[in-house]
Amino acid sequence: MRMVLLTALGVGGATVIGALIGFVFKKLSHKFSDIVLSFAAGVMLAAAVLGLILPSVEYGGRFGLLITVVGVFAGAICINLVDGLVPHLHKLAGAEAEAHNNRDLGRVMLFVTAIAIHNLPEGIAAGVGFGSGDTAQAMLIAGGIALQNIPEGMVIIGPMLAAGVKPRRTFVLAMLTGLVEVVGTLLGYFAVRAASAILPFALAFAGGTMLYVISDEMIPETHAHGHQRGATYALLVGFCFLLVSDVLLG
Repeated sequence: MRMVLLTALGVGGATVIGALIGFVFKKLSHKFSDIVLSFAAGVMLAAAVLGLILPSVEYGGRFGLLITVVGVFAGAICINLVDGLVPHLHKLAGAEAEAHNNRDLGRVMLFVTAIAIHNLPEGIAAGVGFGSGDTAQAMLIAGGIALQNIPEGMVIIGPMLAAGVKPRRTFVLAMLTGLVEVVGTLLGYFAVRAASAILPFALAFAGGTMLYVISDEMIPETHAHGHQRGATYALLVGFCFLLVSDVLLG
């Protein structure tokens, strides 16, 4: 349990680290952020496949493949429905460009709220990984999500400061978005531990949410500023990094 809690704090704390970087470097180049986010997308892609979806098939037994397919689509549809209510990064990226005064504060707060809401299923994915009992795989999944949280924490600072939010309040709001991920991690862990029968579906569901976020949000965002070639190779590097780590740790 201590490992789960520390990892949850680490995953949520990655957003805070990103926020601190955002304070220091308020005008990070699109090229840099695209490369970092693409690397994180590659790590998350490998974590989703190797740490969640394939184990779902294995733990599902006779109906493992069916359970996994249903779970993946259920996870994707869940995030899709959330997106319909509160759009995320690539749909609200204009907030930074448009946030020049207090009139844009509502849009910026929607931007921050969107990140907080999307952090919940990402945290659940990390918690479900620990619920499977495979600590090594769970750490890889959590590491991939944490890497994605760093650039996410970076991009929420500039819009809030530009909209007139005080630096102290900006930092507190960034911390709260990370806290949502901590809550999600604990929810995922206890849900699976309380009902081990749902483990195959829960793993696939978490994998589906991650695949949706990667395809619908991370990749479009990293390919929107003219740096798609570098972003593609960064994704491949991230994928292979986690693949090699998985083999060596296994």
